[in-house]
Amino acid sequence: MLIIYTDDQGTLDAKCYGSADLQTPGIDRLAETGVRFTQMYAPSCICSASRAGLLTGRFPVRAGVPSNVSSQEGKSGMPPTEYTVGEVFQDAGYTTAHVGKWHLGYTPETMPNAQGFASSFGHMGGCIDNYSHFFYWHGPNRHDLWRNGEEIFEDGQFFPDLTVREVKAAIESANDKPFLIYWAINVPHYPYQGTDKWRNEYADLPTPRREYAAFVSTMDEKVGEVLDYLEEHNLRENTIVVFQSDHGHSTEERAFFGGGNAGPYRGAKGCLFEGGIRVPSVVSWPKGLAQGEVRDQMVTGCDWLPTLAALAGISPGTAHLDGKDLSEVLRSASAPSPHKEFFWQMGNGKNAQWAVRQGDWKLLGNCRDTSNRGGLSQSDKDLFLANLKADPGEMTNVAEDHSEVVEKLKQIRERSLEGIQN
Repeated sequence: MLIIYTDDQGTLDAKCYGSADLQTPGIDRLAETGVRFTQMYAPSCICSASRAGLLTGRFPVRAGVPSNVSSQEGKSGMPPTEYTVGEVFQDAGYTTAHVGKWHLGYTPETMPNAQGFASSFGHMGGCIDNYSHFFYWHGPNRHDLWRNGEEIFEDGQFFPDLTVREVKAAIESANDKPFLIYWAINVPHYPYQGTDKWRNEYADLPTPRREYAAFVSTMDEKVGEVLDYLEEHNLRENTIVVFQSDHGHSTEERAFFGGGNAGPYRGAKGCLFEGGIRVPSVVSWPKGLAQGEVRDQMVTGCDWLPTLAALAGISPGTAHLDGKDLSEVLRSASAPSPHKEFFWQMGNGKNAQWAVRQGDWKLLGNCRDTSNRGGLSQSDKDLFLANLKADPGEMTNVAEDHSEVVEKLKQIRERSLEGIQN
């Protein structure tokens, strides 16, 4: 199994999602040989929290990671007591590996080797320069490249290329045993450092789309290289490959204030409007799943742990899971979503952003719009209700007209938080 978790990739930023200006043959190849989701929701709109949700199958706030953790060595992150997908598969006899970004703790007990990954290569903080492997965004500048808990140096080497090398090495080292590789590729997260090939290809696009596009296609090329490797070694047919973004595209200054595309959806990284949490997602297993099919059911990144465990025929553990097994959805386009409702929270305390979806209704609290698509009054920020069928762009707050729906969704939030220290 190979989980590819991209970083800050926008909702519609692949050709198979309708992008007219991006070349993404690697992602498209996965879609052609697998199942593509149109309503896949990230566990959160921010990096660490989304990764905690993916790896544990739990609401990030339940997993102890409601927002980003520190990128500084010596700072802890996700509690070591959380049972990760790495531990699930390691305990079942799989060879496990982490490659790429971690951002879930920077102490021995919270780094990958202690969280179910027998081998680990990558950076522990939120991002790095792809050539120096330094974190430059909150001083002091510090080097951040590690192998199995030991700092290493590969100055001047392009980090995405290094991750491809390491994924191939992890596959080879499995030596025909079943493997689970978590490839948390740190692209297209800033700094936008696409290769010459792709910078030239997109030179005529306006900024910041051209910088972002070059990095997306650079990433896609690396995905293609790994798919080629699997095919060359006759492993592709029976390897489950999950491809997904951790949340929506960035509109931060470090990302040239944007570049990604959420299409009709309001929001981006850092907020719980659709553009912040609706993400590209494909699963491909040529031997075991349908090919070239699309699923429109509401599903979430928390679902991958129980789903992969079910597909492998192993136990997902005894912890309370908020994710659901998607096996029936994968088998049938007409199967119902396993989620009647879902809950998100970003941050802690009374000012935390939160959202609840049930059916076509979605309620946001303490909301913000990082895409700046429209104004938000104070009452909008407090509670914003949208009907996604009538208003997929979430541009009109209808909370005052549907007080009974607001109360019902607020009760779902309260129920979701029961037993969670908030």
